[in-house]
Amino acid sequence: MKNIAVVINNKNKKVTPIETIDTIKEAGFKNVFIQWYNRDWQYDQQEQVDYAKKQGLNVIFAHLGYENINNIWLNDKSGDQLVENYKKDLDKCKQNEIPMVIMHLTSQTEAPMYNEKGLKRIQEIADYAKNLGIKVAFENTKIKGYLEYVIQNIKNDNVGICYDAGHCHAHFNDEFNYELFKNRIFAVHLHDNDKSADQHLMPFDGTIDWNNVVSKLKECNYDGPVTLEICYKNQYLDTEIKDFYKKGYTTGEKLTKMFEI
Repeated sequence: MKNIAVVINNKNKKVTPIETIDTIKEAGFKNVFIQWYNRDWQYDQQEQVDYAKKQGLNVIFAHLGYENINNIWLNDKSGDQLVENYKKDLDKCKQNEIPMVIMHLTSQTEAPMYNEKGLKRIQEIADYAKNLGIKVAFENTKIKGYLEYVIQNIKNDNVGICYDAGHCHAHFNDEFNYELFKNRIFAVHLHDNDKSADQHLMPFDGTIDWNNVVSKLKECNYDGPVTLEICYKNQYLDTEIKDFYKKGYTTGEKLTKMFEI
């Protein structure tokens, strides 16, 4: 049976990340991922990692921040500074024994056109991560072409993608070149929406065809955890957070069984 994982989401409402971690553990999860965003949170990313580990949870990957990520494609020093910042993040992940990081290639709906300058920077990040023994998975976000460009041009065996089902549904109308990424899907973000926005609903609470998603992931030989990127907000606030994460774990089990068919 596949492992089930869930994000320690800093956008959860009415609860702290520490309370979120406690509830995740109580619901039965053993695996989590951390939002390594370098933001001024009440409990910073390091405190969250330390507490999750204290609670016996396994941190399967860190989602690195994406502020100013579009600058990676610019021919100026801001792009070079991004590389140095990501190297520092990778060093921290190594110190915390986090084996993989997730990265965006763009933010918002517009970005400078992908180019060799940006590719060279991404190659430098990938090589640095490889030397640390860390995998890098680039995520499909809002603009097509960038993920394809990077994966077709960077051949490191530590580089793959993070398939985000919610982004694919809301931003790409479910169009995705699965064949291109076969055997290179290192991680997944599984959450739902009604196509109107990236809502981070519980799987099966939106309009994604999960039978199709699971089928495509199986065809791509994805063999990692069933990883939920859900958020305790909006309509879910009508229920207790413990019930939200219990439902999350049950949903993870349902998806796991679909992979086994």
